[in-house]
Amino acid sequence: MFKTLKILASASALSLVAQFATVGTASSEEVLRVVLASNVGALDPIATTSYATRTFAYMVYDVLISVDLDGVYRPQMLEKWDVSEDGALYTFTLRDQLTFNDGTPVTSKDVVASISRWWQVDSFGKRLHDATAELVAVDDNVFTLRLSRPFGHVIEALGKPSSNLPVIMPARLAESTPPREPVAEIIGSGPYTFDWATWNPGSTVTLVKRDDYVARDEPASGFAGGKVPAMDRIEIINMPDPATQVSALQQGEIDFIEMVPQDYIDLLTADASVVMQSFTGANKTMGATVINHMNPPFNDIKVRRALQALGIHEEYMTGLGLKPDVWVHDCTSFFMCGSAYGSTAGNDMLPEESVENAKKLLAESGYNGELVRILHASTTNDINLMGLVLFGLMQQAGFNVELASSDWPTVANARWNKATVEEGGWSLMQVTWGGEDLGSPFTNYTIANNCSEGYAGWACEPRITELVSAFEAETDIGKRQEITADIQRLAFENVQFLIQGQYSRTQAYRADIEGLQPQNSPVFWQVTRKK
Repeated sequence: MFKTLKILASASALSLVAQFATVGTASSEEVLRVVLASNVGALDPIATTSYATRTFAYMVYDVLISVDLDGVYRPQMLEKWDVSEDGALYTFTLRDQLTFNDGTPVTSKDVVASISRWWQVDSFGKRLHDATAELVAVDDNVFTLRLSRPFGHVIEALGKPSSNLPVIMPARLAESTPPREPVAEIIGSGPYTFDWATWNPGSTVTLVKRDDYVARDEPASGFAGGKVPAMDRIEIINMPDPATQVSALQQGEIDFIEMVPQDYIDLLTADASVVMQSFTGANKTMGATVINHMNPPFNDIKVRRALQALGIHEEYMTGLGLKPDVWVHDCTSFFMCGSAYGSTAGNDMLPEESVENAKKLLAESGYNGELVRILHASTTNDINLMGLVLFGLMQQAGFNVELASSDWPTVANARWNKATVEEGGWSLMQVTWGGEDLGSPFTNYTIANNCSEGYAGWACEPRITELVSAFEAETDIGKRQEITADIQRLAFENVQFLIQGQYSRTQAYRADIEGLQPQNSPVFWQVTRKK
């Protein structure tokens, strides 16, 4: 199967080399050219959970609170926050000199409107909303949040680094735009401005340095600290072919690749002009298949369990070309092995993982050959390869399956379609998730959004929702770990989604680049070029 994938990937490369052979030319400006794991197809980080959009948003927008490299939540747009003795009232003070990129000042009214839009769609935000009695602007620089009941996660919610990102935008946009619809203007208060005039959807997103941006007077650390816009311009280039990416990086036509295909790691490691960085532990990446629990045949738990038997990690990891030492062999966890809540709880409930067992379980399920449609982002390397492996395994097991291949922005839009497969809907969606999004029941996509409209797939196991509420109320870490273990057992029992493996992803960048934060989700402030 891996040989087949290599042939398909090579054929794709030949068709794209000419398109991206030359990215740009030198100028007097300092320009950083980056290639993300997928295309920036959407620009509003409230309306989508796309990782590429999140990276874009961190550069153009700003947030109230950010997480540093040590996992500490630190003020970002805030000067400070104060909490009353009873823990019910939070008073937040904005720092001075905050302006949007249209020149208008950032006020508490903008913050209240932005948070009010965000917490309508974000799972963690909804929990904060449900525990809030009122969120009000006191004056231009101060706003307060009063709780209606104990909720010890206010700072973590407002500072969450994962999608949906709680960015701040002008009140006029936040108040007039439903959260599932994109805003008409991209107006943020971050270190860069989005250049509408040069935007070429599907090709390049250009960010321009804000000369009037006032950074925090402290070193950058992770998503936090001084976001100094060192580069004059940042170009986010859509370059889906891996071979073209690697060639462009080696020739200095681009500066950064977010996801290096495994086949090219040895080549780039031996290149003195390139620096490689990988991520381990809770910062690994998970390959997964989102299951549409609404549509036949996967509205039937018996068919989902047949699919679960195809969670043959070695097949997917080999399909990616991974060496044995960069993926997790001895742990399957919804909360990421190596994280505070990662565990092997419920692993004994998993069926024997083999095509033969999947075929047996499928026959016993009463499956009648209903068409299974996989939403498949063929232009995103890891998603493409794991999706092809899934497709092959499902064919062998006896599923009537087809690939609906497109780019990631098209998949991200199509996933919200609730129509039946016969009417153009879908059954499965191949994804990769970063560990920072999966480490808690508050942020793990299918756990946090269980029995809700917050994430496509619409899995619903009411007992999971009850346990997440118990997790919210519990403060003892040991008891929280017991709760998440119980959540995981139920998630395996209900087959919330198919885990295909956890692995270390590698980034690569030119050796003359410095200041890049060592984290899975890239940000590009503070990045400079050695003279």
